[in-house]
Amino acid sequence: MATAIHPTAVVEGGAEIAEDVNIGAYAYIGREVHLGARCEVRHHATIDGRTILGQENTIHPYAFIGGLTQDLKYQGGNPGLRIGDRNVFREYVTVHVSTSAESETLIGNRNTILAYAHIAHDCVVGDDNILSSLAALGGHCVVGNFTNIAWNAGIHQFVKVGNYAMAAASSVVTMDLPPFMLAQGAPARVRTFNRILLERQGFSEESIAEVKHIYKLLYRSYCTRKKALRTLEKKRCVEGDVFDQVLSFAAQSERGFC
Repeated sequence: MATAIHPTAVVEGGAEIAEDVNIGAYAYIGREVHLGARCEVRHHATIDGRTILGQENTIHPYAFIGGLTQDLKYQGGNPGLRIGDRNVFREYVTVHVSTSAESETLIGNRNTILAYAHIAHDCVVGDDNILSSLAALGGHCVVGNFTNIAWNAGIHQFVKVGNYAMAAASSVVTMDLPPFMLAQGAPARVRTFNRILLERQGFSEESIAEVKHIYKLLYRSYCTRKKALRTLEKKRCVEGDVFDQVLSFAAQSERGFC
């Protein structure tokens, strides 16, 4: 399939359009945009700023990708946004470039960002995440892989969300959400671990039992958080197991666990 650009679309001079890209009616592509192969920009969508998209991304109507940061610290320059492959941005999604010209907002691969969701400046979003409708990431958030930010949930600036974690609908997450955990409320509190997602992702019963043990130790024991983490350190097995993910997350946490 050859590149197809609707006659009413606006593609500014300087934009780089790869092969087999489809740009719909009244879409706008800014002069510093790079669109990878087989991307689809549907009608009335906008991609602007110093924005690089990989392959096979789909931008739905009225989404605005690459908008200028809303950070009041912005002092000019040409900040960027870099997006991987096979992401879906639904209607009215907004994604902003970074604040500093030396940095980029980063989004990985195979993420699904539903209608009216927002990813602010300087966020780092991994792979295979779902942001439901009206979900919002404040500036400088770091989101791992296989997370679920549910309907109308808000993630505070600088908060980290670990792999396989979930923020339930309408939650306000103001502290770091560890891997595998499910948080709910305003402010959000960890209520349980994310068993359903782990089962869907093919975790073994042994691994799920380990996650349950971690949850009970962190949130249902009388240990201090520091003592609970020391206990988990003793149970760390091979690199990459569930204990290692939680301990690595704890080492990088600056706001403390919710």
